[in-house]
Amino acid sequence: MNAASRPALPERTAAARLIVVIRGERADQYAPVLETLAGAGIRSVELTLSTPGTLEELPVLLERFGDRLDIGIGTVTDPADLRIAAERGAHYIVTPITRTDLFDAAAEAGIAIVPGGLTPSELHAGWAAGAAAVKVFPASVVGPGYLKDLRGPFPGIRVVPSGGVDLEAARTWLQAGAEAVSVGGPLLGDALRGGSLEALAERAAQFVGVTTREAGA
Repeated sequence: MNAASRPALPERTAAARLIVVIRGERADQYAPVLETLAGAGIRSVELTLSTPGTLEELPVLLERFGDRLDIGIGTVTDPADLRIAAERGAHYIVTPITRTDLFDAAAEAGIAIVPGGLTPSELHAGWAAGAAAVKVFPASVVGPGYLKDLRGPFPGIRVVPSGGVDLEAARTWLQAGAEAVSVGGPLLGDALRGGSLEALAERAAQFVGVTTREAGA
């Protein structure tokens, strides 16, 4: 993959500027949480391969939620898993690492990929390889000011911070020019452990209020 053939993030994800990362104990926990998130205005979720059964559950979830949500597959570290996710309809791929064989597999599948890194070398390597955006992980280590530093040598780079991004950090990263924010625990809370779905909907709506781009903005 190269920059000229860079697949973009799906339109709903780009407009929402918010990806909700869902990491559970079992894939059968996803559906009630996705239903609640979609109802609260969330438009993009990343289901993680560290949750057993995710690839098996993906087609069912896409059939049920695909008209309301972009569903990406995350924590992808094996090209074989990337190919299966793409074949089963994933809208985009997220990986915590920057590795050539994953870029090659994404290019072959024609799917947008968001690779992770922290150092300028890692982030530039992912961007130069044709990533839709690069994931700064863990974002809490560097903070939103890091984006300005990166844009000095890499003016066009698109960044999605991930790791420890709470409501206030989401606001400041987006103000700094992040493409989107990737949010897990601060939004999900205890929803995957039997916590209140009503409280989840309230938290989700707060994040949607901060991240959704206003018309014409």
